[in-house]
Amino acid sequence: MLQRKAGTPAFPRRIVIFKREMPLYLMLIPGVAFAFVFCYLPMFGLVMAFQNYSPLRSFSGSEWVGLKNFQAMLSLPTFWTVVRNTLMISSVKIILRLLVPLIIALLLNEVLSNGFKRTAQTVFFLPYFLSWAVMGGVLRELFEYDGTINAILQSLGAQPIMFLGSNTWFPIIIIVSDVWKDMGYNMIIFLAAITNVDPALNESAALDGANRWHQTWHITLPTIRPIIVMLLVLALGTVFSAGQEQIMLLYNPMVYESSDIIDTLVYRTGLVNHQWSLSAAVGMMKSVISFLLVAFSYRLATKHFDYQVF
Repeated sequence: MLQRKAGTPAFPRRIVIFKREMPLYLMLIPGVAFAFVFCYLPMFGLVMAFQNYSPLRSFSGSEWVGLKNFQAMLSLPTFWTVVRNTLMISSVKIILRLLVPLIIALLLNEVLSNGFKRTAQTVFFLPYFLSWAVMGGVLRELFEYDGTINAILQSLGAQPIMFLGSNTWFPIIIIVSDVWKDMGYNMIIFLAAITNVDPALNESAALDGANRWHQTWHITLPTIRPIIVMLLVLALGTVFSAGQEQIMLLYNPMVYESSDIIDTLVYRTGLVNHQWSLSAAVGMMKSVISFLLVAFSYRLATKHFDYQVF
């Protein structure tokens, strides 16, 4: 780091720092351009939520209707069922995405064999790299009425179950498969955080008679708490995103009652039924609430857990 000499003007010093860091700024350009084109420019389309939008008349020629689309959204017969399904599925996913990887990371941290530990990390992390298009095909082969699971059940003398057409089984399959696919990512983060725990703390606790459970509860978990809080804060922003791609690859009208979520409602309303303005209103409502949840959770994390990003 450059040290400012006595009497050196601040502005020339900033010029020197800027020139030194110029390659880093240049590396940011592709990411910033991608975010601007695909994340910020499309936000102009939110004006559809306040219009009776028609592609033939474009934004400027479409009739302005104010909040009528939001009133129509709240009067949809399935709207509150969709909200309930979204909150239920996403909340369970968020909890298990944190809890399951944390438990696995703590268990792997106790393994003495480095070979077994590396193999286990690879096995747990590998499904994360598979797309939901691939995973959807695998799950269909397993849980179709004439799939592998029902073949095993029939060989044991049990009756086949329509897993993908059951409002009881379908949400369970969605949640478990999502946690299984993505748990490797958070597991690696937790393992990296655990390696930063000072071994001297565990050694001192062991001399005082603390067993491994006490060391985990009173040393390891408090030390990695900032990482847990960070992942929780980031996850709360997705509480209204229950996994559109995953559900659309597997669901059907038979399970709309238990697994129709906000994203699938937006898809059917806008792209299938061509109700562009209504789907924009639903999507805008979801985005605004998600933003408020992130801001609120970040505020709580800052106040009660001393966690800050900025």
